[in-house]
Amino acid sequence: MIKKNICLLFLILSFLSVELNSCATKAASAQEYYALGMAYYDLGKFEEAEKWLNRARQTDRTMTASTYNLGRIAYETQRYEDAAKYFEAVLKKDKDNVLALKAAAYSRIKTGDIETAEKHYERLLSLVPESADDGYNHSLVLFALERYGKAEAILEKYPIGLQENKDIMLLYARCQAKLKKVEAIDSFSAYLGVNSDAKARYEYAQVLEDNILYARAIEEYRKALTEISATAVNPNKNEIRFALARTLIVADGDNAEGLTELQTAVNDGFNNIPEVEKILTLKINAANKTNIQNIINNMKKSAAEQ
Repeated sequence: MIKKNICLLFLILSFLSVELNSCATKAASAQEYYALGMAYYDLGKFEEAEKWLNRARQTDRTMTASTYNLGRIAYETQRYEDAAKYFEAVLKKDKDNVLALKAAAYSRIKTGDIETAEKHYERLLSLVPESADDGYNHSLVLFALERYGKAEAILEKYPIGLQENKDIMLLYARCQAKLKKVEAIDSFSAYLGVNSDAKARYEYAQVLEDNILYARAIEEYRKALTEISATAVNPNKNEIRFALARTLIVADGDNAEGLTELQTAVNDGFNNIPEVEKILTLKINAANKTNIQNIINNMKKSAAEQ
């Protein structure tokens, strides 16, 4: 930091010798403005940096480095719409600028313009197809757009990542789960074999349940219950307990454990009545239907009293 401050002081003094010297015959160049702006940027003095980079940009409109770094400042100060516009201004002059494409994509994700972010990533990967990180980010955007098949196809281009990168492994499993592919079972299993993740285990149990592998689903739901923290959300503990109850009721209707788990989930705060009502549409015995209907009636009564 001391070295940076000394460099900044030297730049300022050098610049002032040009600005204040009455004998000077020309104004400071865009490059000098740029250097001063970047010195302030390196010190985290974004307001000052922005002022000098804007001067550089006005002095020389062809100087895309100033525009790019103004985008960086806007991003750092959470002005994401401004950041995106700066980066996209660079792309208008240089459509193959990899750094600007990546930065524009990040910024558009922040503004919620996922469609534009996806276009930036598509262009980026056409230029650097070997980048697993960019491939993952592109797939993440596609996942948000519910284009699960395309996201899965992109991830499959990175076989090493699918074996070693935990983020790629998990996103791949989630894409397959959304596509209702049985292969999601193996993908989740591979991920959980080397990672501890209660949310992923819950999703894995759901895939097992959907594929009528009830015994394995029950085992995974129980593991998820032991792994999930008390403050976790999406899912919380009661959501996992409810899923366990549902699977137990369908898998073994003569066992009272499922109803006990369901009542415990409700007592502890599970209040999603439509999800409980869905159990009535599944293949369960008449006695369980009656008991579940009673639980639903009590849930509705409690909701009405609140």
